[in-house]
Amino acid sequence: MPFKSLDELRAACVDLPAGSDAAANAVARRQDTLTKPQGSLGRLETIAAWLARWQGREMPKLDRVKVFVFAGNHGVTAQGVSAYPSEVTVQMVANFAGGGAAINQLARIAGAELDVIPLDLDHPTGDFTQTPAMDDKAFLAAVSAGYDAVTKDLDLVCFGEMGIGNTTPAAAISAALFGGGAEKWTGRGTGVDDAGLKRKVVAIEAGLKRHAAALADPLGIAAALGGRELAAIFGATLAARHLGIPVLLDGFVCTAAAAPLARLHPTGLAHTISAHVSAESGHRSLLEALGLPPLLDLGMRLGEGSGACLAVNIVRSALECHARMASFAEAGVSEK
Repeated sequence: MPFKSLDELRAACVDLPAGSDAAANAVARRQDTLTKPQGSLGRLETIAAWLARWQGREMPKLDRVKVFVFAGNHGVTAQGVSAYPSEVTVQMVANFAGGGAAINQLARIAGAELDVIPLDLDHPTGDFTQTPAMDDKAFLAAVSAGYDAVTKDLDLVCFGEMGIGNTTPAAAISAALFGGGAEKWTGRGTGVDDAGLKRKVVAIEAGLKRHAAALADPLGIAAALGGRELAAIFGATLAARHLGIPVLLDGFVCTAAAAPLARLHPTGLAHTISAHVSAESGHRSLLEALGLPPLLDLGMRLGEGSGACLAVNIVRSALECHARMASFAEAGVSEK
């Protein structure tokens, strides 16, 4: 386990390598020579530079792309915050293994490997309305599981999650980090009715009140209000930064899971791109708070890394244009 204490983890979160200005600038210079008006490919151009910056290569590559889906169960479901029972988490992990979920299809189309990592599904986290979701030991174990999952041979990673009830801890973490109260961040998740939505708000308010002493510390917030799969995404996002691997973040839960890193370091999420804005209430506000403009807006709210995996195709397109387009000189095209 790479992190044996919160102090060790905190130190790792503030000691983050910067990206390569030289590689990003080389991409920008090449973009200006290609057969197009400068800047006319919009974000495709900046995506190519982003890849170069965080891979540390003047010519990025996407030979190995991997989607990690972390799965966890939540004690707060006892408060009636989900339209589905918690056993669906285990059932969906089996569906992933059988190739029957949306993420299986999207990963295949994107040319990405898929790794589903269940985290102690037989033992849900604590109900944060009554107790911390995780004590320090459980939190560090989950963070470490995510950190260890990411290997240095990867060129791009996508993070996603599966966990019945996990939009509730995501909303609680968002409220604790950025304020505004529970209602601002709370949506219908798996499709709860008005009464279920009210139960979610009440549960989050109770959690914020109970754990008020922890709310000054982003790591304390993640442990008290989060979940194992959220902690693992946090750890995996941190590992990617340390290893020089760019990250595509999925929807609301995934973004909330990574958000404490932005509170611990001013450029903590600079190596990430928001793949899409979820239809789940709160995600757009969270992206605005983090300064992460999304690539896609398709009304999706599935999770599983589905939006991040879709965005892999955009990143591949950006790299193909950057690497394979001719320059004005090569094509014999007159410049302005």
